[in-house]
Amino acid sequence: MTLAEKILAANSGKEKVSPGEFVNVRVDVVLANDITAPLSIKEFRKLGVDKVFDPEKIVMVPDHFCPNKDILSAEQAKMMKQFVQEQGLVYFEVGRMGIEHVLLPEQGLVLPGDVVIGADSHTCTYGALGAFGTGMGSTDIAVAMATGEIWMKVPPTIKFVYHGKLGRWVGGKDLILYTIGDIGVDGALYSAMEFVGEAVDALPMDGRFTMSNMAIEAGGKAGIFRVDDKTQKYVKDRAKRSYQVYHPDEDAEYTRIIEYDVSKLEPQVAFPHLPSNVRPISHVGDIKIDQVVIGSCTNGRLDDLRLAAKILKGGKVNSGLRCIIIPGSQQVYLDALHAGLVDAFIRAGAVVSTPTCGPCLGGYMGVLAAGERCVSTTNRNFIGRMGSPKSEVYLANPAVAAASAVLGRIASPEEITK
Repeated sequence: MTLAEKILAANSGKEKVSPGEFVNVRVDVVLANDITAPLSIKEFRKLGVDKVFDPEKIVMVPDHFCPNKDILSAEQAKMMKQFVQEQGLVYFEVGRMGIEHVLLPEQGLVLPGDVVIGADSHTCTYGALGAFGTGMGSTDIAVAMATGEIWMKVPPTIKFVYHGKLGRWVGGKDLILYTIGDIGVDGALYSAMEFVGEAVDALPMDGRFTMSNMAIEAGGKAGIFRVDDKTQKYVKDRAKRSYQVYHPDEDAEYTRIIEYDVSKLEPQVAFPHLPSNVRPISHVGDIKIDQVVIGSCTNGRLDDLRLAAKILKGGKVNSGLRCIIIPGSQQVYLDALHAGLVDAFIRAGAVVSTPTCGPCLGGYMGVLAAGERCVSTTNRNFIGRMGSPKSEVYLANPAVAAASAVLGRIASPEEITK
């Protein structure tokens, strides 16, 4: 069996599972946020169940429109909080929270071997820990809150092998953008994407979270890494319960094996309006921009902010644009503060926000007007994703985003650091 199949077999009480098989799977963590939780709560009420199956396994995080941006978002957050208090669920209020997919691993709530479902498509982020994480609809989440189980089809697995040593400014964001550019936004449709090879072995955990996070942008059901010493070191001091590490069998059957030599890979930029519309930085051309966003559940971790600070420290944000930096959690914010990164950002002329999904979904803290262009470290650049349907979003890694903020156009970090 593949890694995904091993985890699903263990959580469904079976010796073996195969792609296409329908199974009832026990879940270890159920997640919802301020947009999706109210829908799940309404559906939960319809089931006629008084209590959730296990309050310690259900996590709710106000992160999309929080701190509340208007009356409607305040009502959403209030409904979620009241349900949390009624049921005794795990909850992170503003001031102690973060973007859900940054927060849960950081707090040790997701561990290797877990099955994690969330009412958010980027729940696949947790595959970086050797867990099976996937997004589901709010009705499925309601049933999982009541029963502790989900019903799903076992996905086939595609193995992606990355050979070579990555260049200075190339990281997990570039690997996953390059992959999506190669296979397309439906290239891994309802498949588990298993990432292996010396290039991904060399990635820090933050880079792995980025890759797993964007598996959904290739249509993937999950994006999963094998557990190694880096994973174990990351979870060692965070884990508050025992966990089981699974490994794929040597004779595991993959539906496809795709190999890349990434030793000469450049930083990648996804042009509007698809994450698959990818070009290397040397082929971007002269594209002036109005906004830069550095953050999100894709690239809002400490390594991402360090990378941006290498470019912005001692420099200045171009007077023709705004640069918005959003740490992924309160802990990331605090660590960035202690490391002098926040000071560097503010002196450079950037604004630093409290943790929020905010502009990624066109919520607030950076909504675009018609005709405006943004370079963003987020995960999607669909039409109208960040505001006006007549705006444009370009996806890139934090170093490219920071260099673009300085030069006022989409730029390579090499132009700043030569």
